[in-house]
Amino acid sequence: MKTFFLAASFLFSIALFSQNTISGKITNEKGKPIAGANIYIEGTYDGATSSETGEFSFETKAVGNQFLTVSFLIYDTYKEEIDVANFKGQTIKLRENVNALDAVVITAGTLESGNKARVSVLKPLDIVTTAGSAGNIVAALQTLPGTQTVGEDGRLFVRGGEASETQTFVDGLRVAQPYGASTNNVPTRGRFSPFLFSGIAFSTGGYSAEYGEALSSVLLLNTQDEPDQNKTDIALMTVGLGVGNTQKWKKSSLSVNTYYMNLAPYQAVIPQNVDWNSPYQSLSGESVYRYHFARGIFKLYAAFDSSKFDLNQQNINFEEKIRTDLNNNNFYLNSSYSGAFGTGWHLTSGMSYGYNSNKVKYNNSDVDSEENAAQLKLKLRKHVSNYFGLSFGADYFITKFNEKFDDNIAIQASNGYDSNIAAFYTEGDILFSKYLALKVGLRLSNNSLLEETNIAPRASVAYKVSKNSQFSFAYGDFSQAPVVDYIKYSKYHQFESEKAKHYILNYQFTKPGQTFRAEAYYKDYSNLVQYDSKDIQYNSFFSNNGSGYAKGLDIFWRDSNLYKNLEYWISYSYIDSERDYKNFPTMATPNFIASNSLSVVTKYFITDWKSQISLTNSYSSGRPYNNPNETVFMNGKTKSYNSLSLSWAYLLTTQKILYVSISNVLGNQNVFGYDYARLPDASGVYNRQAVTPTADRFFFIGFFWTISDNKNDNQLKNL
Repeated sequence: MKTFFLAASFLFSIALFSQNTISGKITNEKGKPIAGANIYIEGTYDGATSSETGEFSFETKAVGNQFLTVSFLIYDTYKEEIDVANFKGQTIKLRENVNALDAVVITAGTLESGNKARVSVLKPLDIVTTAGSAGNIVAALQTLPGTQTVGEDGRLFVRGGEASETQTFVDGLRVAQPYGASTNNVPTRGRFSPFLFSGIAFSTGGYSAEYGEALSSVLLLNTQDEPDQNKTDIALMTVGLGVGNTQKWKKSSLSVNTYYMNLAPYQAVIPQNVDWNSPYQSLSGESVYRYHFARGIFKLYAAFDSSKFDLNQQNINFEEKIRTDLNNNNFYLNSSYSGAFGTGWHLTSGMSYGYNSNKVKYNNSDVDSEENAAQLKLKLRKHVSNYFGLSFGADYFITKFNEKFDDNIAIQASNGYDSNIAAFYTEGDILFSKYLALKVGLRLSNNSLLEETNIAPRASVAYKVSKNSQFSFAYGDFSQAPVVDYIKYSKYHQFESEKAKHYILNYQFTKPGQTFRAEAYYKDYSNLVQYDSKDIQYNSFFSNNGSGYAKGLDIFWRDSNLYKNLEYWISYSYIDSERDYKNFPTMATPNFIASNSLSVVTKYFITDWKSQISLTNSYSSGRPYNNPNETVFMNGKTKSYNSLSLSWAYLLTTQKILYVSISNVLGNQNVFGYDYARLPDASGVYNRQAVTPTADRFFFIGFFWTISDNKNDNQLKNL
């Protein structure tokens, strides 16, 4: 018996002394202790939790080399192979998880909205609830800093760039013809209804290497991945009517909208500053089909627009008015797939096709044009780790344009071009910590028509200086083929791509209900097209010797905390920009640039009245124009532009809304510029006529009715 107890005591002593003690301390990268971290030997139940001082200690029966794991909330999980017998008093530093909600994001040059946006200055509702926008995406964006209000055109002019320098993309694929057809000094609007889009990213510069052929800006529209329910939307408006329907199934869904617009009844009641023979009419529609696979989504987007109008316009150079009769047909098709595959890989692919046909009659002359534009796209992205992501891809653009002119007397001419652009790009996202992020990219493109290859490096960095604020800086080289007005004469002349360099410094402060952004920028233009004639024509002498610059400051403030149910934002832009391009005799500020712009947008929901009221006031200082009666080029300056707009949405019932909108409520007599006669009169004076809005005010009344499964959905978010 005595021998038994001696043996048992010996075995117990061996078991007791075979226990190994693991100890140490858990801190963050700055050496501050982390309390509550879980520390354990992988594959065992042996472990502990760190104390308030970050210290831990536990015993384990494991021997040899084992994996020690440490995990805690916003920190990356730590794993290390250790020698159990010798791991004592060690300090383990945890690295903060860069995917935390408060992690830094690069914001220089980018304004995002939508459910997926990490940093938003506009929400989806804002695109269509802004007074004066009339449901036009472009008009709503013109309340943001960096844009210019060019009322006689209606398109996006960004930071000293012409409208053609902004490219529009739907689900990552380019839209070659994003605006409706128009004529001289009659504003157009974007072709796309905001109803089918869940997010918008508007970049005023320094954008990703993924996007090319844009000197100034890109507008990214993302269709909804999945609608919320089955529903039907009906709209009865003073300018037309519309109907939409959404059907949702287990793995797929289909949304369709169609509109008929006819301004004849409206213009019969409201006086116009235009002599219409046949007011604007259009039939348009768009649809999105979605199918969800196990690890991805397929989308098919299609839109069409058929429009026409006929008007007489006074021209300072002719006694009789010039008649313009325009018929436009447009079609856009876009298919895309986005999904994950393998381990950490993501694939985005797609193709788009756009067709645009214009048939225009100027008095007795006919100008007919057709454009076919397509894009093929493939992009791969690899999530290598929480700290590094790599993406690369390729684009192929095909454009065929043809224009025919016939004066029906003696002159017939045909011009056009075929262009193929192949582009390859790669981009890396590096997250050093949740405070510091870097994006570097390179785009390589070859234009077969211009017979040139361009290399465009791009980079951006962001540093988070506090919980709510950060700085970002972006740099990029950008190139774009000359616009169709020039390049259609490429059979007579050899053109080069126009180029720009962007430098952007951004500061952003955000917290719940408040956003502040301040952004300084500088753009350096080169290779701009110049010509030596008064008008652009086939025998003009063209060169790419033009240059220019744009520099300025954009400020944005948004707040919803000041007063209950009140939301407002203020945008201010200052710009100094000059160019020596086109037929300019010297460096000068173009006529679409106003040095100072200010927009104030307010939205207030009155619960007792079941109403939402919105006010928008847009101001810009005078724009330059050239007065041939003076010796200094572009020395004239228009009076300041100011427009106050009002909208009111009233809920008749939960699903029925009455909506009223009035633009330029005060009836300001805004002037966009002046057209001068080509020749002086008998006294040697060049006469002029003012370029003014087509109407002093625009009145809109609409009734919107939604029929949905839940009986609660309505179109307030679309007004």
